[in-house]
Amino acid sequence: MKIAVLGSGFIARFYAESLHAQRRKDEVVMVYSRNIANAKRFANDYGLPHYSTSMQKAIEHSEVEVVLIALPNHLHEEAVRLCALAKKHVICTKPLGRTAKEAKRMLDLVEEAGIFGGYLEDLCYTPKFLKSMESVKRGDVGRVLWTKSREAHPGPHSDWFWDKNKSGGGAIIDLGCHCVEISRNFIGKDIKPIEVMCWADTQVHPIEAEDHAIGLVKYANGAIGQFEVSWTFRGGMDLRDEVMGTEGTIWLNSFLRTGFEMFTTGKGGEAYVAEKAESTTGWLFPVGDEAHELGYPHMFTDMFSAIEEGREPQETFYDGYVVNAILDAALKSAITKLWEPIILEDWRGNPEDAIEKQWNSYNEEYYLIKEEVLPNGDIKLILKGKKDGKIIQKVTKKN
Repeated sequence: MKIAVLGSGFIARFYAESLHAQRRKDEVVMVYSRNIANAKRFANDYGLPHYSTSMQKAIEHSEVEVVLIALPNHLHEEAVRLCALAKKHVICTKPLGRTAKEAKRMLDLVEEAGIFGGYLEDLCYTPKFLKSMESVKRGDVGRVLWTKSREAHPGPHSDWFWDKNKSGGGAIIDLGCHCVEISRNFIGKDIKPIEVMCWADTQVHPIEAEDHAIGLVKYANGAIGQFEVSWTFRGGMDLRDEVMGTEGTIWLNSFLRTGFEMFTTGKGGEAYVAEKAESTTGWLFPVGDEAHELGYPHMFTDMFSAIEEGREPQETFYDGYVVNAILDAALKSAITKLWEPIILEDWRGNPEDAIEKQWNSYNEEYYLIKEEVLPNGDIKLILKGKKDGKIIQKVTKKN
C-alpha cells in the first residue's frame, strides 16, 4: 500500500525504517512536515517521490492510500478530520487523543466516514507480548487476576512532550497509554474498566505535568491492572510486564536487559545504542533489531492486512478511546487522591453485571483453597465447605 507519513521526527523515522526494511511491499510515498527542510531531508533519506508542508495536500495526494499520523498529540484530531474528509484510511500513533473527549471525536469521524482506523500501540505487538497473549488465551495462566506494566526512561526526545497543553499531560499520557493497553489485552478487552487510583508527582523536571506516576485500574471482574511510568528513571528505557493468574505467571523484560550486553571504552567513537540510552561507554545494552523488538513490523503487518481483509486490527481507534478514558480518570485521581470512576460514554464490551467470580471446586462438598507438597512428601489440602463455610485441612501421607 502507498502511505503518507504525517511528521518527520523521531517516531516517523522509526515507522519509515520498519516499513522500508527487508523488501516490504508497503511503502511510504509522501511525507508531510511543518518544516520544509525536514520534509526534504526525510524524503531524501527514504527515497520518497513526494513531500509537502501542506497536511491537506499530503493526505489528498492521488497516490496515497493510507495516512500514518506521526505528529505531536495536539495535531492528531485535525489530521483525522482531514483523512475523514478525503476518505483515506488512517492509522495513528499513540495516544489517540489528549483526552477521552478528543479521542471520541476522532473515533466518530472515522466511523462516520466509513474509513479504517488503526491505533498504533506498538508494545502490544512485540514478539514477547504476542507469545504471552497466546498463552493467556489458551488458558495457561488461568483467570488473570493482576497485571503490572512498567515503562520508565529519562524523558522524551521532543519539546512538545514537555508542554502539557500540546501533549495532554506528562508521563501518564506518554507512557501510561502503553501500560494500560497491555493490561487490557491480558485481562480482556471485553472486561469493563471501572475505576482508577493513581499517585503522581513532578519530582525532577521543571514542568507543569507529572514526571512519575503509579496507578491501579480496577476491572469489572475484580482484576487489577497496575501501571508504573516515569520520566525520572536513569540508565535507558525499562520495559517490563507481569501477569498473575489463577494457574500461572508471566514475566516479560522487553527492553534494557534483554540478554545483549557489551562493554566499551568508547575508543571506536560515539554510536547509537538503543532508544533512550544515556551512554555510549561502559556497560551497554544494545538491541539486535530495535524496531522488531518494539513490535513495529508485526503492528504494520496487522494494520495493512486488516485493511486488505476488511477486518478490524488488533488495536483500533475504539481501543485508543478506552485508553484515553482510563488515563483521564488516572489524572483526576492523582489530584483528588481518590478512586475515580472511568467515564465511558460508549462501552462495547460485556455489561458489568454479566461477570461473576468463580471458585475452584474440589468436589461436591468442598471448594479447594490450596494444595501443596510438604517437605516430607505429604500432600496437604486446604478446603472450605460449600454449605457450612468451615475451613479444614486434609493431609495425604507419602507412601
